[in-house]
Amino acid sequence: MASPTSTFELVERFKNGDKGAFSQLFQLYHHRLAVSVYYRMSAELHAIHEVDDVLQEIFLRASRDMDRFTYRSPGSLMAWLLCIADRVIVDSARHEKREKRRAEEMVRLRSDSNPTGPEPADSNTPSRLFAREEAFQVLLKKLDALPGDYRQVILLSKFEGMTTQEVAERMGKSRESVALLLHRAIKRFREVASGRES
Repeated sequence: MASPTSTFELVERFKNGDKGAFSQLFQLYHHRLAVSVYYRMSAELHAIHEVDDVLQEIFLRASRDMDRFTYRSPGSLMAWLLCIADRVIVDSARHEKREKRRAEEMVRLRSDSNPTGPEPADSNTPSRLFAREEAFQVLLKKLDALPGDYRQVILLSKFEGMTTQEVAERMGKSRESVALLLHRAIKRFREVASGRES
């Protein structure tokens, strides 16, 4: 039975040969995945790889392996992308220890020196990319201003798409305490975002 969610439809369209559907998935998941990847990367990896470089590799692997993905629930694609993200981050750390490589080589995108490589998943103009990067940095600064448990509950529920029960299991708390923690975290985040932090 077909799910009405746009994620399900986009996945099915991509599996049936619609390459444009994958670009739409990239746009839909880029921001949430970028934040999750940022907090998964070590300081050493941040020093040598941009989050967008890692995202390109994640989406490249996802496009290659999409036939192995089975849509089960609204959060299943994000969970699958995060599993790929963890592997990409581990692989990047291993490669970093062996040698320093240019980001373009890591993602093997189409270029003059690699004419058979895949097209970049994101073809935004430089000004759009700059604006998106600036907004991303502002968001990270606001998240970093939160206490650790507030940041964690927001990342798990709002960026990784976990249910309250899944967050409770991950954090070792009751469902009720996680719901209250999330409420307080969002309130605090809004205060930080509006500059009314106490």
